[in-house]
Amino acid sequence: MHTQRILIAGCGDVGSALGLELIEAGHFVQGLRRTINQLPAGIHGIAADLTDPQSLRELPPCDLLVYCTAASQHDEAGYRAAYVDGLSNLLQALPAPPRHLIFTSSSGVYHQADGRWVDEASATEPDRFSGRIMLEAEQLALNSGIPATVVRFSGIYGPGRNHLLNQVRSGIAAPAEPPHYGNRIHRDDCAGVLAHLIARVLEERPLEPLYLASDDAPAPLHEVMEWLAAELGITIGERRSIRRGGSKRCRNTRLKASGYRFRYPDYKAGYRAILDHL
Repeated sequence: MHTQRILIAGCGDVGSALGLELIEAGHFVQGLRRTINQLPAGIHGIAADLTDPQSLRELPPCDLLVYCTAASQHDEAGYRAAYVDGLSNLLQALPAPPRHLIFTSSSGVYHQADGRWVDEASATEPDRFSGRIMLEAEQLALNSGIPATVVRFSGIYGPGRNHLLNQVRSGIAAPAEPPHYGNRIHRDDCAGVLAHLIARVLEERPLEPLYLASDDAPAPLHEVMEWLAAELGITIGERRSIRRGGSKRCRNTRLKASGYRFRYPDYKAGYRAILDHL
């Protein structure tokens, strides 16, 4: 496989993990973000702001583009700037169109809240601005004129993402009734999924325009928290409703049919790896 120039726009936690995998596969990886001093060794930094077209004026060409930024402000303006305006600015600034664009989205585009299963064909009628803006950005990517694939990640967990663990450490868990189904994917599987799809592009194997990326085992939140408490030797002292997205179960059949195999197929495998390094 020839070395490819791969640009990761919004090269944060997931992007950096992906970049290291791509370097190991022999590719030249550039990571675009506002500050580049914390990029892992081997990723060539591009200091630029996706919301500032002036900072994007002298971008180098790339063979593949991965857009995986995160909003720095969690309001409507912040989401629009990061996902819609940022992508538009970048596409206009590229000196030549890449061979393929991968845009990372979110399972937050689904509105279902009754525990039902959802997949790539399920309706998306989000009632939150975040989901609506993400759908708009997905369409911008898919209609860009560049061959594009959207990856909808469910809740990302992994090293440094300790919110749920901290709640359990405080003796808090979600109530058992009504069960609130959650979906998750380990940070390393996020990177793995993106690397897998890039490999398919480079092997000239077909890609679907949309993949839902979540592990094999959606689970009620109380079950996850009770298991973590048992692993940590903590007694649950309080049941508290924990604000989350709608209760649904994400089906990953399409992604697995493409050949991807999860490193952490369920929350127990993923959290065991995290707990082993605490």
